[in-house]
Amino acid sequence: MSLTYDAFRALLDGERLPALVVDLDAFDRNVTRHVSLLRGHALTLRSATKSIRIRTLLRRLLDRGGSTFRGLMCYSADEAASLADAGFDDLLLAYPTLQPGPLRRLAKCVAKGCLIRVAVDSSEGATALARAGASEGVAMKACICVDMSITFGTYFLGVRRSPLHTPEQVLSLAREARTQGLEVDAILAYEAIVAGLPDDVRGSLTNGIKAAIKRRAMPELIDRRAKIVNLLTRDGFALGIANGGGTGSLEQTVHDGSLTEVTAGSGFFKPHLFDAYRSAFVRSLEPACFFALEVTRTPTAEFVTCHGGGYVASGSFDPPKGPLPSLPQGLSLLPHEMAGEVQTPLRLPRGLALPLGSPVMFRHAKAGEVTEHFRRAILVQGGRIVDRVATYRGEDDPS
Repeated sequence: MSLTYDAFRALLDGERLPALVVDLDAFDRNVTRHVSLLRGHALTLRSATKSIRIRTLLRRLLDRGGSTFRGLMCYSADEAASLADAGFDDLLLAYPTLQPGPLRRLAKCVAKGCLIRVAVDSSEGATALARAGASEGVAMKACICVDMSITFGTYFLGVRRSPLHTPEQVLSLAREARTQGLEVDAILAYEAIVAGLPDDVRGSLTNGIKAAIKRRAMPELIDRRAKIVNLLTRDGFALGIANGGGTGSLEQTVHDGSLTEVTAGSGFFKPHLFDAYRSAFVRSLEPACFFALEVTRTPTAEFVTCHGGGYVASGSFDPPKGPLPSLPQGLSLLPHEMAGEVQTPLRLPRGLALPLGSPVMFRHAKAGEVTEHFRRAILVQGGRIVDRVATYRGEDDPS
């Protein structure tokens, strides 16, 4: 973190609150750490747009990442098309859709020369993508999305992502997609069981178990990916992309020789969920994205109440998915209220007083999601505000 609380308070004097703030110095250092991690590996990094959702920062990632960074991983067809219209290229839509309208919009972008790959994991998805391409006279590129969950006996570990688990299932769909006129040249094999599993949660008795699961899972997943790549290659598929990884698993995934690229996104902002990882790489990252709330009430000398702030992250319903106060240090949420839609009460540490109107800096639990609550972000560098830029919500076509 580049700035102290006093520096943030001075910068935000006169700004409208709540406000979204990105520390570009910390952001840029996080980019450098990603580049350094990939040095010596024959891999490129594809940035996950869902973790950023600010076009200005997506461009900054690609510019500062240089030859190490290649393309973007998108989360919706309309988002990918909007990015293509804005001049971005080499896009991978990681989440399938069967809707004709959004798929035709992508096909129109391909017809204009944009490189776009679309994830499929079903016969129906392949058919829908092929039809969209045919309607615009182009052959669409398909990326086969693979399930990377694991099982221990009767226990399922992972996320319910794709029905394709074995190399044979992947090959079968790839062949079917090829017969429909799709160009199958990519696989997406995201190891969520490793990347999305915090294993250093304060006070948790299961940290050791989670760490053991991750250690056991990674070799199995690397072997599965290698078998998939080998089987497809022997069948005549020329894979331009074999994608895996996420911020939480990146330190391990870079050693997978079957991959051509890895994906990361959350690490550029480092939301607070990533404070609970043992990975040395994740620990090296800095928080770079904050939101500021205004202190509007002082119920007693021991408490202040901020306006707004209930920006809860998606996923399971548990306390770590709420935002956390960051600066000034020592503030704590109240367990029976937490961050609310219209107010967020905080307990003050001994010796701290916050006058009415003061800002309090918070960190969101998940990267990118907080931008859904703001139309613009304040960019800070070198101790001063250098720009105010639109989030997806502030764009003419937010998708």
